[in-house]
Amino acid sequence: MAPPLLARLRAEWAPSIPRELLAGAVATFALIPEVIAFSFVAGVDPAVGLYASFVISIVIAFAGARPAMVSAAAGSVALVAAPLVASHGLAYLLAAGLLAGLVQIIFGWLRMGLLVRFVSSSVRTGFVNALAILIFSAQLPHLHQANGAGWALLVLGLALIYGLPWMARRLNIAALAVIPSPLICVLVLTLLAAGLGLPVATVADLGHLPDALPSFGLPEVPLAWETLRIILLPAIAIAMVGLLESVLTASVVDEMTNTPSDKNRECRGLGLANVAASCFGGIAGCGMIGQAVGNVTYGGRGRLSTLFAGVFLLVLIVLLKPWVALVPVVALVAIMVTVSVATFNWGSLGEIARHPRTSTTVMLATVVLTLVTHNLAVGVAVGVLLSGVFFMAKVSQLLQVRCEDDDSAATRTWSVTGQVFFASADALVDAFDVRGVEGRAVRIDASGAQFWDITAVAALEKVVQRLRAHGCAVEVTGLTASSRQLMERVK
Repeated sequence: MAPPLLARLRAEWAPSIPRELLAGAVATFALIPEVIAFSFVAGVDPAVGLYASFVISIVIAFAGARPAMVSAAAGSVALVAAPLVASHGLAYLLAAGLLAGLVQIIFGWLRMGLLVRFVSSSVRTGFVNALAILIFSAQLPHLHQANGAGWALLVLGLALIYGLPWMARRLNIAALAVIPSPLICVLVLTLLAAGLGLPVATVADLGHLPDALPSFGLPEVPLAWETLRIILLPAIAIAMVGLLESVLTASVVDEMTNTPSDKNRECRGLGLANVAASCFGGIAGCGMIGQAVGNVTYGGRGRLSTLFAGVFLLVLIVLLKPWVALVPVVALVAIMVTVSVATFNWGSLGEIARHPRTSTTVMLATVVLTLVTHNLAVGVAVGVLLSGVFFMAKVSQLLQVRCEDDDSAATRTWSVTGQVFFASADALVDAFDVRGVEGRAVRIDASGAQFWDITAVAALEKVVQRLRAHGCAVEVTGLTASSRQLMERVK
């Protein structure tokens, strides 16, 4: 029996070494077209994105909290980085990425990763669906440029990816079950395209691939306050977008694998990875939901798959560049199409009619705004805001005030139940009809209520003062300990 430490390390790193390596290889091929495309979005050379993806994958494999999660140069970060590159150049982008990494480390130490708990299930579903659509739409330019041979290879590639696992189960072929079908798709389509000399776009047509290993060096920017002024806001934006996408991607992988992860450690790990990437000439990055879903789908469960995705990427783009350059783009498009299909939450379509309208509205708003702005932060922020507004509106409606008269004691009792806060405070005041109570004793029973903020306290004080102005002797009873403490602090 293996020692406990060895067993724990094996479970965390490589439950099955062959599956980890093969799943990591699938994630690598899924990374290449996306990273190169995101590099163009940011306005930098493809080598900047590829170097970053290699470094981020290596560092996050050790420092991150979520085994099997893939992180690399991402489109959401590229969108934020593009204006800085256009106005000040690559060096300032690297400096901003370094500062963003430091901000993420601080956020991790401050346990800000727990903020993901405030993201509702509807927002997470919208986040996943929006990214699935964005992944698919990113393939459309390649399909638009494809000729007949390209479309034929795409159909064959999809047939291989979906058909081989089916054949493996149907015919009980062990080899087909072990090797991920996307790898077979890449190999077969590359051999066909190169052997037959088909006129299709290849990886070499996407952009210049690196010729050497990345080298360490700090960003070449002046050490001055002016530099900080230039990079501060972009760095904070990069940090926030990267953290948001990473913790939500980690949550998706948590659900797929039924295992928990430490979101604060993930924040710190991403920060270390972005600091390292910036020092090796790469753009900052974050979690990649499409590649993470693909990695898990094809067997990745440990840190080894994440580590191998980075190592294999470097091997492909540097040592095996002549062969990688021959891979048809449609082979990678086929992989990304299947990744987008696997990422989309198809069950959410049927839930639209069954779920409450507010939940459906939040989900659709997150999807639409993310697609319109191509900015994950905007979509998720609006989704969280709507979730909060709808929740407060629903809770505020639970407030009830009942009135009872005790004629024998000439006393009127108002019983308050529910949550009293800024959204329900006005309703509390309006519920007290002071007409006809002049000179009577009044008791406000708050044993069934909770007062949450100074607006709630002010509303109760307003009610008491209004009653006293009509000559009533007012007694407030049943306040909870926390409500009483809040009132004492406000006074």
